[in-house]
Amino acid sequence: MRKNPFMVSLAVCCAIVLSSSVALAAENWLGTWKLNAAKSRYKPGPGPKSLTLKFETTADGVKLTSDGVNSEGNPTHGSYVSRFDGKDVPWEGNPDADTANAKKIDDSSYVNVWKKDGKETITAKVVVSNKGKTLTVTLKGTDSKGQAVNNTEVFDRE
Repeated sequence: MRKNPFMVSLAVCCAIVLSSSVALAAENWLGTWKLNAAKSRYKPGPGPKSLTLKFETTADGVKLTSDGVNSEGNPTHGSYVSRFDGKDVPWEGNPDADTANAKKIDDSSYVNVWKKDGKETITAKVVVSNKGKTLTVTLKGTDSKGQAVNNTEVFDRE
């Protein structure tokens, strides 16, 4: 019996997409997270009035979307899509970075090096708690205003 080359190709492509989705689904930061301002610390301050992070799987990797209100009361929105493989990807809407370089450490943590015009600005370490209810982001570096940053943001799972 002769196999249809199109059907074989389609089956291989489906297997690759499914295996990629399964691999990404193991990342515990997937989902929606809301900033817990009372538990967060900003140096320099003040921090945002609100911030929600949403991590979701896509065909191209994991998409991070952030929406909030900054300390001046202005709306914020940003996003990037990464495979969390340590490669630079475009980051829209972040005043401190135009690329993200996220690298998975394990299913509950990753490191993200932010860059602006090719220069490293801030390093973010993201860790999900053992029970999966809290996501903590530790940010260190220099922001777009030239100020030293040493922030700890705590998010609760929605």
